[in-house]
Amino acid sequence: MRLSVLDQSIAVVGRPHGTAIRNTIALAKECEALGYERFWVSEHHSNETIVGTAPEILMAAIASVTGRIRVGSAGVMLPHYSPFKVAEQFRVLDAIAPGRIDLGLGRAPGSDARTAFALHPLANERPAQFPNDVRDLMAWVSGAPLLQGHPFAAVRAYPAGETAPQVWMLGSSDYGAQVAAHFGLPYAFAWFFADGADGARALELYRTLYQPSPLNPEPHAALCVWALAAETKEAAQYHASPRLRFRLLRDRGIFAPLESPDAAMARPCSEAEAARIAELRKTSFVGTGPQVAERIDELARRLDVQEMVVVTWAYDEAVRTESYRLLARAMGMAG
Repeated sequence: MRLSVLDQSIAVVGRPHGTAIRNTIALAKECEALGYERFWVSEHHSNETIVGTAPEILMAAIASVTGRIRVGSAGVMLPHYSPFKVAEQFRVLDAIAPGRIDLGLGRAPGSDARTAFALHPLANERPAQFPNDVRDLMAWVSGAPLLQGHPFAAVRAYPAGETAPQVWMLGSSDYGAQVAAHFGLPYAFAWFFADGADGARALELYRTLYQPSPLNPEPHAALCVWALAAETKEAAQYHASPRLRFRLLRDRGIFAPLESPDAAMARPCSEAEAARIAELRKTSFVGTGPQVAERIDELARRLDVQEMVVVTWAYDEAVRTESYRLLARAMGMAG
């Protein structure tokens, strides 16, 4: 099983947003040294918690300071953009880091409806074009011809090269699984979005409907989980408190910078919220390195996935980095 990383550049109370972006770059270098397979960055907009808004730019910075780890988007929210322009951006990224760029695609807006409209005036119409846009993007990014009679058949995405980005489909529902299966693409399910709801069904659909492609003759599935490891289970639960508080706020449509563990635990909550936090503590991938590794391995085996992608939030950046170190050690990685 491969182990990879998703980073979202989280805003923290009292810390400039620019620090979050620079921490992402520093973490990528650390995760490469630890032996992780990929380092992906997300795209969200007008979100006070997640300030990673431009994965293609952040990827360029990461690619420039790393030499082995694959660097990718998780993902580019394609309905906001021209497929041709995205192909050009990722052709440039592949020129910076040949053969180690991943182009993860998503259909969700990564924002609210108003923000989506600000990004693209036809945002509400573009999702219906998603499969066609994916088809065209796959051709442009790989240098393959577009469909015969396509109005842009003579248009090429440069710079050309001997390698090409690996296209992934991302999702948290059946739709992305079906698109990935149709085009013969690797598929990553966002298990952490809804604590695994519909994950098993999406993977089953993906494998059942999979149409082999020249680059991917067999289906390749990954799950993205939220996890945090520390030297003791108690320490891990303490440092997980800010994200648990975030989950309560998110359920109410509120997004805010991450608080300290002490501040998060001091917040008053209702009986229902206390029960919700207790359930999250019980089901979250939080504990010592071996405990978290065991849970990740069990889920991967149960759903027969070849790769797990880990996203970790922590108020203290040193705690977050240490979590990835502990997990890498528990998984027996070379780094």
